[in-house]
Amino acid sequence: MKRVFAALFVLTVAGHPALAQEEDGSSLMERGAQQFLEGLLQEMQPAWEEMRSFMEEMGPAMMGLMDEVKDWSAYEPPEMLDNGDIIIRRKPDVDPVPEQTDPVPQIEL
Repeated sequence: MKRVFAALFVLTVAGHPALAQEEDGSSLMERGAQQFLEGLLQEMQPAWEEMRSFMEEMGPAMMGLMDEVKDWSAYEPPEMLDNGDIIIRRKPDVDPVPEQTDPVPQIEL
């Protein structure tokens, strides 16, 4: 939170005409905004790396789950148990999934 206030302060002060002098073709406001965005990107880098790693590991499993579940509205939101397991309960008012039957064999003519 302190960083947000500091960034807003820098942007406010840099926006003042007497303080926003031109140096190297860019104003203090432009340089402050650039530094703020660069700092934000540096802060977010570990989170992006972690998310990419998670997607590389879990992506195939998630795609398999998406293929198996046809109607997501029949399920409650995921719930994490104390032991770390994640469960997805079927809503009680939804009819059970009809049993799958083997496809009828085709006869070649």
